[in-house]
Amino acid sequence: MGRLIKNNYSNTALLKDLMTTPPMTAKQHADIMRKRIEHRRMLEEAKELKTASEDVFEQL
Repeated sequence: MGRLIKNNYSNTALLKDLMTTPPMTAKQHADIMRKRIEHRRMLEEAKELKTASEDVFEQL
């Protein structure tokens, strides 16, 4: 199965809106990063469980 490519061009925000909004705070950034890490760990665990279950079926 190939890797899914993330579409980086789906953001339809106007340039003016992007340039005039204040930058995110350190707390906001930390929250976003925590969610990304949590999501990545869930995916990794799911992949490990899948390969472990496939190994069990191969041994039978």
